[in-house]
Amino acid sequence: MEYRALSGVLARPSDPVRTRVLVVLLAAPGVAILELVRQQTGTAGFCVGLGLAVLPVPPLMAAFRWLGRAAPGPWRQLLFCCGWGACAAALIAIVANSFATQWIAAATADPSDADQLGSVVIAPVVEESAKAAALLLVFVFRRRRLAGPADGFVLAGFTATGFAFTENILYLGNAFDEDVADGTGVLDSVTAATFFVRIVLSPFAHPLFTVLTGLGFGMAALGRRRRSRIGPPLLGLAAAMCLHALWNSSSRFGEYGFYVVYGCVMVPAFGLLLLLAVRIRQRRLRAVGAELAVYAAAGWLGPAEVPALASMPARSLARSLARRTGGRAAGRAVALYEADAAALALLRHRARRGGPARERDFALHERELLRGLWLRRATAGPALARAAVLEELLPPWFDPVPVPARPVVVPGPRPARAGTPDTGASHGHAAHTDASPAGAADARR
Repeated sequence: MEYRALSGVLARPSDPVRTRVLVVLLAAPGVAILELVRQQTGTAGFCVGLGLAVLPVPPLMAAFRWLGRAAPGPWRQLLFCCGWGACAAALIAIVANSFATQWIAAATADPSDADQLGSVVIAPVVEESAKAAALLLVFVFRRRRLAGPADGFVLAGFTATGFAFTENILYLGNAFDEDVADGTGVLDSVTAATFFVRIVLSPFAHPLFTVLTGLGFGMAALGRRRRSRIGPPLLGLAAAMCLHALWNSSSRFGEYGFYVVYGCVMVPAFGLLLLLAVRIRQRRLRAVGAELAVYAAAGWLGPAEVPALASMPARSLARSLARRTGGRAAGRAVALYEADAAALALLRHRARRGGPARERDFALHERELLRGLWLRRATAGPALARAAVLEELLPPWFDPVPVPARPVVVPGPRPARAGTPDTGASHGHAAHTDASPAGAADARR
C-alpha cells in the first residue's frame, strides 16, 4: 500500500470511489454555473470570456504552489479546492447574489440602491463564505493536512483562483456582448477595459481576500483549545469580507476612488502578504533542517541529506541528478522522499510545540513516514548528498557518504501501544529517544 506525504502528515491510501464521488459532486455545479454564465453572456461572449479568463490561472497556481513546495501537498487536494471555487462557490455566489439583489430591489423599489447594496454588502459576505466552505471541509475532514498557516495560505489561494476564473468569464463575456451590441472598436471596448482591470491590474484580488481566511484556518489547525480553533477562522473570514467590501465600493468613492483604494490598500496588502509568504516558506525550511537533524543523528538520514532537504535548489538538483542516472522513476522516488522527509519534519515540529495530535497518532504517522524514507533511501540518499556538495551546502572537509554507525531496521506498520511515544524506530536498533517530541523535551531539560 502506497502512502504519500500531505503537508506535514501522512495521507490516507488513495480511494478511487471517493475521488469519483468528488468529481461528480463538483462536475454537477460546474456544468450548471457554466450554463448560467453562457445564458447571460451568449455563446460568443462565453468563449471570449473563457479564453481571456484562463490567462492568469497558471501564474497564480504556480505562485501558490511555490509557497507549498517546502512541504508539498498532493495535486488532488489542490485541484479539489480550485474546483470548489470555480464550480460550487461560484454557483452559490451567483444564485445567492441574484436572489438577494432582486429581493432588495422589490423591497426598496430602487434598482440602483439594490445593486449598490448587493455589490458592497451581499457579495462580499456570500462569496467569501462560499470560498471558505472548501477550507472548512478540509479542516473538518482532513485536519491533519493543515500543518500550519502555509497550508491554509496555499489552499485558500487555489480556491480563490478557481472562483476568480469563473467570475472573470462572466464579466468579460458580458463586456464582449455589450461591445458587439454597440459596435465598439477593440481599443475603446469595454472588454479591453475589463481585461485590464481584472486580469492585468488585479488578478490577485480574490486570492488576497481568501488568503486571510486561509491563514485563520491554518492557525486554528495548530490550536489545542476550542477557542483557538474557532476564533482565527472567524477573524480571517471577517477580514476577508471587509477587504472585499472595500474593494467593491472603491468605484463609489468618486472619480479617483478606485485608484486610491488600489494604490493605498490593495497594493500594500498584496506586498505584505507576499512578504509573509516568503517568510513562511523560509521558516518551514528552517524547521525541516532542524527537525531532520535529529533523525540524521538517529541514523535514519545521512548527515549530508539534511542541508539538501532544507534547500529548495538542492532538492531540485537532486531530482535532476536522479533522473539523469535512473530515469523518471528515480526522479519520482527522490521527489517522494523529499515530500516524506518534509512531512516528517513538520509532523515532529508540530507535535513538539504542543500540537493537537495525540502521541499515538504521532507515532503511527512517524513510523509510516520513516518506512517510506527507508524504502527510497538507496535512490534518494546519494542524489541528495551529491546535490548538497554541488550547491556548496557542506564544509570542504565533510564526507558526504559516511559509514553508518549502527544498523537501521525498517519498522513495521503495526500501531504503537496507546500512550507510548515512539520514534518510528522502536522495533529496530536505531531507536533514538531524542527523535520523539517527548525525548526532545527531556533533552532540553
